[in-house]
Amino acid sequence: MTAALLAGALLTGCGGNRATAERQNLDRFTAEEIYRRGEFELENSRRPDDAVFYFSEIERLYPYSEWAKRALIMQAYGNHRARNYEEARSAAQRFLDTYPGDEDAAYAQYLLALSYYDQIDEVGRDQGLTFQALQGLRRVIEDYPDSEYARSAILKFDLAFDHLAGKEMEIGRYYLKRGHYTSAINRFRVVVEEFQTTTHTPEALMRLVEAYLALGLLDEAQTAGAILGHNFQSSPFYEDAFRQLRGRGLSAEAQGDSWLTNIYRQTIQGRWL
Repeated sequence: MTAALLAGALLTGCGGNRATAERQNLDRFTAEEIYRRGEFELENSRRPDDAVFYFSEIERLYPYSEWAKRALIMQAYGNHRARNYEEARSAAQRFLDTYPGDEDAAYAQYLLALSYYDQIDEVGRDQGLTFQALQGLRRVIEDYPDSEYARSAILKFDLAFDHLAGKEMEIGRYYLKRGHYTSAINRFRVVVEEFQTTTHTPEALMRLVEAYLALGLLDEAQTAGAILGHNFQSSPFYEDAFRQLRGRGLSAEAQGDSWLTNIYRQTIQGRWL
């Protein structure tokens, strides 16, 4: 029975009411027929939840069958399309637990990571989901390096990592603007030490110059400027930092003995950036 015929049989038997059709017992149809109906819904319906219903019924009616395995990965995909992220993660994890060696395991792991990644912009300052996304994407990269999903996972990993640094910068700028210089420095330090490969490092160093100058910690300000000049001399942030230092009669040279001095030494020796 084709997907279209299955749809007609369901709707005819229920007076054309779709909601009633979805509650109807599907055990008189084969697993393949229900699966094809799910595919039909994915391709033709604007509601991926409709497809998920059919895929989940296969798992219920025909557990441990080949069609149940296929339907489980499609549940994860359909739920992700519907933005039912928790349900997508649940289905993907069940697939990984039940079929760890299957050829679709890489895709299941990718969907699991993606279900976290696609929520990053929705979580405000709570970065728990971003860390979960990074962890999931790392699994794809490390466990399935030759899969077609590895390259996409690498790109998304870099973007998620950059997102974390961006949040630290956002909070640091908030503190800096309000004169809470020590709190601001702590945030910018995290970026320099833990997120040094991201696009936010030049600004973090410039903001450190600004914050240390405000506190009168001139050695630290000059050292931050020296690191910035060594690694990002063409950056407009270096120009801004250099202007601030010069305005105080200072230069962008490493001074004193602080955590920034250690960073500077590592930079010169080529073990950083």
